[in-house]
Amino acid sequence: QVQLVESGGGLVQAGDSLSLSCAASGRSVGIGAMAWFRQAPGKEREFVGYISQSGGTTTYGDSVKGRFTVSRDNTKKTLYLQMNSLKPEDTAVYYCASYVSGSTFYSSSYRNWGQGTQVTVSS
Repeated sequence: QVQLVESGGGLVQAGDSLSLSCAASGRSVGIGAMAWFRQAPGKEREFVGYISQSGGTTTYGDSVKGRFTVSRDNTKKTLYLQMNSLKPEDTAVYYCASYVSGSTFYSSSYRNWGQGTQVTVSS
């Protein structure tokens, strides 16, 4: 199975930008579709963005549209999340995962979750 490791989180101020990475390993063939989710304390895991295997299709959660961009480099087997105009409401642990089946908006459709990386946005 693929193993995923998120990195790039940290403490930033509102309005700042931050880029997260998700490195994949353990596969001998190309990685499939993937997504970013986030979870704040006391809240349900929230869909952030999805990207198809080729990178040609992306979708985003309403709360991040226009601010976040999901991309991937299949040669490097790495998924990225570029976050701009960050808000305190973006504070959460950010996770990446591999799509398996079902709705791409739901966390239950994914497997091989990484350990997550903390993003904290101060005012």
